[in-house]
Amino acid sequence: MKIIALAATSSSKSINKQLVTYAANLVEGATVEVIDINDYELPLFSEDREAKLGKPELAQAFFDKLGSGDAIMISYAEHNGSYTAAFKNLFDWTSRINMKVYQNKKMILLASSPGPGGAQSVLASASNSAPYFDGDVKGTFSLPSFYDNFDMQAGKINDDELATALYKTVNQLNQ
Repeated sequence: MKIIALAATSSSKSINKQLVTYAANLVEGATVEVIDINDYELPLFSEDREAKLGKPELAQAFFDKLGSGDAIMISYAEHNGSYTAAFKNLFDWTSRINMKVYQNKKMILLASSPGPGGAQSVLASASNSAPYFDGDVKGTFSLPSFYDNFDMQAGKINDDELATALYKTVNQLNQ
Protein backbone atom coordinates (compact mmCIF):
# COMPACT_ATOMS: atom_id res chain seq x y z
CA MET A 1 0.00 0.00 0.00
CA LYS A 2 1.26 3.45 -0.90
CA ILE A 3 0.18 6.31 1.37
CA ILE A 4 0.24 9.92 0.23
CA ALA A 5 0.66 11.92 3.44
CA LEU A 6 0.46 15.66 3.95
CA ALA A 7 -0.05 18.37 6.50
CA ALA A 8 -2.84 20.77 5.55
CA THR A 9 -0.71 23.81 6.29
CA SER A 10 2.00 25.87 4.64
CA SER A 11 4.04 26.23 7.85
CA SER A 12 7.67 25.21 7.46
CA LYS A 13 7.70 24.23 11.16
CA SER A 14 4.41 22.36 11.09
CA ILE A 15 3.61 20.15 14.05
CA ASN A 16 1.01 18.50 11.83
CA LYS A 17 3.68 17.54 9.30
CA GLN A 18 5.62 15.90 12.13
CA LEU A 19 2.49 14.07 13.26
CA VAL A 20 1.45 12.85 9.79
CA THR A 21 4.99 11.71 8.96
CA TYR A 22 5.17 9.70 12.18
CA ALA A 23 1.63 8.33 11.82
CA ALA A 24 1.92 7.26 8.18
CA ASN A 25 5.08 5.33 8.95
CA LEU A 26 3.18 3.34 11.61
CA VAL A 27 1.02 1.65 8.96
CA GLU A 28 2.20 -1.91 8.63
CA GLY A 29 3.44 -2.85 5.17
CA ALA A 30 3.01 0.64 3.71
CA THR A 31 5.31 2.85 1.71
CA VAL A 32 4.92 6.53 2.45
CA GLU A 33 5.34 9.63 0.34
CA VAL A 34 5.08 12.84 2.36
CA ILE A 35 4.22 15.82 0.20
CA ASP A 36 4.31 19.54 0.99
CA ILE A 37 1.40 21.72 -0.08
CA ASN A 38 3.87 24.59 -0.58
CA ASP A 39 4.88 22.76 -3.77
CA TYR A 40 1.36 23.44 -5.08
CA GLU A 41 0.95 27.10 -4.12
CA LEU A 42 -1.65 28.91 -6.23
CA PRO A 43 -3.18 32.39 -6.39
CA LEU A 44 -6.23 32.94 -4.23
CA PHE A 45 -9.17 31.16 -5.86
CA SER A 46 -12.02 33.13 -7.37
CA GLU A 47 -14.28 32.55 -10.35
CA ASP A 48 -12.69 35.58 -12.01
CA ARG A 49 -9.20 34.10 -11.65
CA GLU A 50 -10.45 30.76 -12.86
CA ALA A 51 -11.91 32.41 -15.97
CA LYS A 52 -8.55 34.05 -16.61
CA LEU A 53 -6.23 31.16 -15.66
CA GLY A 54 -8.30 28.11 -16.48
CA LYS A 55 -7.31 24.98 -14.57
CA PRO A 56 -3.82 25.56 -13.14
CA GLU A 57 -1.22 22.86 -13.73
CA LEU A 58 -0.36 22.78 -10.02
CA ALA A 59 -3.96 21.95 -9.09
CA GLN A 60 -3.92 19.13 -11.64
CA ALA A 61 -0.55 17.96 -10.29
CA PHE A 62 -1.97 17.88 -6.74
CA PHE A 63 -5.01 15.92 -7.93
CA ASP A 64 -2.74 13.49 -9.77
CA LYS A 65 -0.48 13.10 -6.72
CA LEU A 66 -3.45 12.22 -4.50
CA GLY A 67 -4.53 9.70 -7.12
CA SER A 68 -1.08 8.08 -7.23
CA GLY A 69 -1.48 6.43 -3.84
CA ASP A 70 -3.69 3.73 -2.42
CA ALA A 71 -4.54 5.81 0.64
CA ILE A 72 -4.34 9.41 1.81
CA MET A 73 -3.40 10.64 5.26
CA ILE A 74 -3.87 14.30 6.14
CA SER A 75 -3.08 16.10 9.38
CA TYR A 76 -4.93 19.39 9.76
CA ALA A 77 -3.70 22.54 11.41
CA GLU A 78 -6.54 24.64 12.74
CA HIS A 79 -6.81 28.36 12.08
CA ASN A 80 -9.66 29.98 13.99
CA GLY A 81 -11.55 26.69 14.14
CA SER A 82 -11.22 25.90 10.43
CA TYR A 83 -8.85 24.94 7.62
CA THR A 84 -5.71 26.92 6.94
CA ALA A 85 -6.11 29.37 4.06
CA ALA A 86 -3.31 27.61 2.15
CA PHE A 87 -5.01 24.20 2.24
CA LYS A 88 -8.51 25.54 1.58
CA ASN A 89 -7.26 27.45 -1.45
CA LEU A 90 -5.47 24.42 -2.91
CA PHE A 91 -8.52 22.27 -2.21
CA ASP A 92 -10.84 24.79 -3.90
CA TRP A 93 -8.72 24.90 -7.06
CA THR A 94 -8.42 21.10 -7.12
CA SER A 95 -12.15 20.61 -6.69
CA ARG A 96 -12.69 22.66 -9.86
CA ILE A 97 -10.71 20.04 -11.78
CA ASN A 98 -12.72 17.20 -10.28
CA MET A 99 -15.16 17.31 -7.34
CA LYS A 100 -13.99 13.81 -6.42
CA VAL A 101 -10.75 15.25 -5.04
CA TYR A 102 -10.01 12.16 -2.92
CA GLN A 103 -10.77 9.70 -5.74
CA ASN A 104 -12.38 7.05 -3.53
CA LYS A 105 -9.14 6.58 -1.58
CA LYS A 106 -9.11 5.22 1.94
CA MET A 107 -8.26 8.05 4.31
CA ILE A 108 -7.01 8.64 7.82
CA LEU A 109 -7.53 12.19 9.08
CA LEU A 110 -5.47 13.61 11.89
CA ALA A 111 -5.13 16.95 13.66
CA SER A 112 -3.02 18.50 16.37
CA SER A 113 -2.53 21.82 18.07
CA PRO A 114 -0.43 23.17 20.94
CA GLY A 115 -3.57 23.47 23.06
CA PRO A 116 -5.82 20.89 24.70
CA GLY A 117 -8.43 21.02 21.92
CA GLY A 118 -6.18 19.16 19.49
CA ALA A 119 -7.72 20.97 16.47
CA GLN A 120 -10.87 18.90 16.85
CA SER A 121 -13.08 21.53 15.15
CA VAL A 122 -11.26 21.33 11.82
CA LEU A 123 -10.91 17.56 12.15
CA ALA A 124 -14.68 17.20 12.56
CA SER A 125 -15.29 19.44 9.57
CA ALA A 126 -12.80 17.52 7.40
CA SER A 127 -14.19 14.15 8.47
CA ASN A 128 -17.77 15.20 7.77
CA SER A 129 -17.00 16.70 4.36
CA ALA A 130 -14.54 14.12 2.95
CA PRO A 131 -17.24 11.70 1.74
CA TYR A 132 -18.76 14.47 -0.39
CA PHE A 133 -15.41 14.67 -2.18
CA ASP A 134 -15.12 10.89 -2.62
CA GLY A 135 -13.02 10.19 0.47
CA ASP A 136 -13.45 6.92 2.37
CA VAL A 137 -12.58 7.95 5.93
CA LYS A 138 -11.42 4.89 7.87
CA GLY A 139 -10.45 6.73 11.05
CA THR A 140 -9.64 10.01 12.75
CA PHE A 141 -7.25 10.97 15.53
CA SER A 142 -6.67 14.21 17.40
CA LEU A 143 -3.46 14.81 19.34
CA PRO A 144 -4.02 17.47 22.02
CA SER A 145 -1.25 19.54 23.58
CA PHE A 146 1.29 18.60 20.92
CA TYR A 147 4.37 19.83 22.78
CA ASP A 148 3.42 17.84 25.90
CA ASN A 149 2.51 14.64 24.04
CA PHE A 150 5.02 14.47 21.18
CA ASP A 151 8.75 13.97 21.65
CA MET A 152 10.22 16.11 18.90
CA GLN A 153 13.72 14.67 19.38
CA ALA A 154 12.52 11.09 18.97
CA GLY A 155 9.82 12.04 16.45
CA LYS A 156 7.03 10.13 18.20
CA ILE A 157 4.17 10.37 20.67
CA ASN A 158 5.45 9.98 24.21
CA ASP A 159 2.12 9.12 25.87
CA ASP A 160 1.51 5.36 25.69
CA GLU A 161 -2.29 5.60 25.60
CA LEU A 162 -2.28 8.16 22.79
CA ALA A 163 0.41 6.25 20.89
CA THR A 164 -1.67 3.06 21.05
CA ALA A 165 -4.80 4.90 19.93
CA LEU A 166 -2.96 6.40 16.95
CA TYR A 167 -1.46 3.04 15.97
CA LYS A 168 -4.91 1.41 15.99
CA THR A 169 -6.41 4.30 14.04
CA VAL A 170 -3.86 4.39 11.22
CA ASN A 171 -3.82 0.60 10.83
CA GLN A 172 -7.52 0.70 9.96
CA LEU A 173 -6.16 1.30 6.46
CA ASN A 174 -5.20 -2.38 6.42
CA GLN A 175 -8.73 -3.59 7.08
